[in-house]
Amino acid sequence: MEKTAGKRPVRVDQSRPEQISLWALRIIILLVVLMVFFPPFNPGRISSKISGNLTLLTSATSFSTITTKLSAYMVENSRRFALRAGDLQQSMLGCLMILGGTLAAGAGACISLGNRKMRRIGAWFPIAGAALILGGLAVNRVAYGNIVDFIHSMGEEFAADHLADIDPQWPQFAYSAWTAGGILMLAVSMAVLYFSYSRKCADPKPAMDEKYRLFIMFLPVLILSFIFAYLPIYGWRYAFYDAKAGDELTKDIFVGFDNFTMLVNDPGFSSKILQVLRNTLIMSGLGIATSWLPIAFAILLAEVRSTKFQRTVQTLTTIPNFLSWVLVYAVALSIFAADGLINNLQSMLTASGFVRTDYLASADGVWIKMLLWGTWKGLGWSAIIYVAGIAGIDQQLYEAAKVDGANRFRCIWHITVPGLIPTYMVMLLMSIAGILSNGMEQYLVFSNPYNGDYIQVLDLYVYNLGIGNNQLSVSTVIGILKSLIAVVLLFGANGISKAVRGESII
Repeated sequence: MEKTAGKRPVRVDQSRPEQISLWALRIIILLVVLMVFFPPFNPGRISSKISGNLTLLTSATSFSTITTKLSAYMVENSRRFALRAGDLQQSMLGCLMILGGTLAAGAGACISLGNRKMRRIGAWFPIAGAALILGGLAVNRVAYGNIVDFIHSMGEEFAADHLADIDPQWPQFAYSAWTAGGILMLAVSMAVLYFSYSRKCADPKPAMDEKYRLFIMFLPVLILSFIFAYLPIYGWRYAFYDAKAGDELTKDIFVGFDNFTMLVNDPGFSSKILQVLRNTLIMSGLGIATSWLPIAFAILLAEVRSTKFQRTVQTLTTIPNFLSWVLVYAVALSIFAADGLINNLQSMLTASGFVRTDYLASADGVWIKMLLWGTWKGLGWSAIIYVAGIAGIDQQLYEAAKVDGANRFRCIWHITVPGLIPTYMVMLLMSIAGILSNGMEQYLVFSNPYNGDYIQVLDLYVYNLGIGNNQLSVSTVIGILKSLIAVVLLFGANGISKAVRGESII
């Protein structure tokens, strides 16, 4: 069988045993990759005093995180005894080897999507990865043994007094899982290699079908989406515990749905959440009500005849998007603070007795202020997609309209605007789905005791509750409810769009 990659044919002939072994290898590698991100599969946790929430990824990349809780325990209990740093560094090295082996296996899985010559090359990557994984486990095992031997080398009386301080524990479940993964990966890789060499290779050089090359190009986006969008869902388990920062999730602090019911039964929480929802919905509603501004700006920009002026305006209006909200607040402070530009000008133009006003330390019109700052910062950036949409409209439509006597306004209203409506509807549906997600940075930097009741949106409230007040469980509950509502709103808005316009984005 032959498939094409662009203009070049790619042979992807596979025997049945080879096909089965390839898919088995890819599934094993996928499971091994997933184990990197979940704490129960971390073989680097060789002491019960090291946080049980650490993943192998953290143990392989952050030595300070490994030792933080251990050091805190020693200080809290006034212990002068400590482990040798070399043993913990050795354990970190073992985790780094396992992580490197996992990356090598993942690369091999990607290469195995190519022709026979590529599959022969790709089969060696998981073999090397399995060797690194098994070697890393051995290094971790040696590090654990060194800790135990070091404590006992100080004498049995010393060991009896201090062994509990460190409480060395070998993570048997994680060790068994990684050992099984490494051995299976090695065995199946050898089978793939055997089946690959059992038939003659007619491929002149390594090649891959175009759809697989495009998939590999898109793979980093999928991985980042998994890490930052889907992997945090694992943290939803905190909602069912009375957990504090650094706590391990045990049966002792399991509370079930108590954190969910507290949001309704506790009058203090209920009133605060209603206030925060009011702020969130009003600010999101203002954003949706003014979501047409980027379209209007893009159309006005496209109607400018001077290309140089057009590019200059587009650049100047896009730059604010790349400024952090801290810098934006610094600009606002220099202009609107009590000793800012406006008050200084008024003081110069006014007679004695002028009373300075701190415009930032006021709750008056705070929603409109936030809308204006957000519009100034994001208008040029939001208009880019519509500028691209205008460039994609068939120019023959404009020429035909002008032949029929349409002026510039008619061309805009009957050609440009209808051409941008599909893009606008997609953006509108996404805005409706994210109506409870205003972001946090803008409101965090502009918040103060005077406007706190009006500027605190849901994202900022979750941040203040979890990080500021150390109520991780309750903030997790609110985050879960916000995500579920967003999904419902997305599908609801999509259903309305499909019913009214006959088009949907899902």
